[in-house]
Amino acid sequence: MKTKVVFHIDWDNKEALIMALNNVENLLKEVSAEEATIYLVANGVAVKLFQRERATEYAPRIQNLSGDGVHFLVCNNSLNNLGIKGEELLGPCQVVPAGIVELIRLQAKGCAYIKP
Repeated sequence: MKTKVVFHIDWDNKEALIMALNNVENLLKEVSAEEATIYLVANGVAVKLFQRERATEYAPRIQNLSGDGVHFLVCNNSLNNLGIKGEELLGPCQVVPAGIVELIRLQAKGCAYIKP
């Protein structure tokens, strides 16, 4: 059985993001990347954490996890509300129309919901 999980970040809180990245890395120590489907969804003010100019400290970790197949999904509604353009985000980030809808969709597909 494949492990499916979505981590949810919705506050502009670097510590919460670091905790989520730690959780993902620890998960991948126990479950191989081939056996896991892992998403991190950012909405609300948390989308700011994924701006290239703010993310230098943890950008390499996000890049590495993306290489392991982790999907970083960022809410377009939140980006628009905050005046942030998709081009300002780290490369691995994929913009989705609505973070909340994405969370619902992923949970309906069997993803466990984790809120670090």
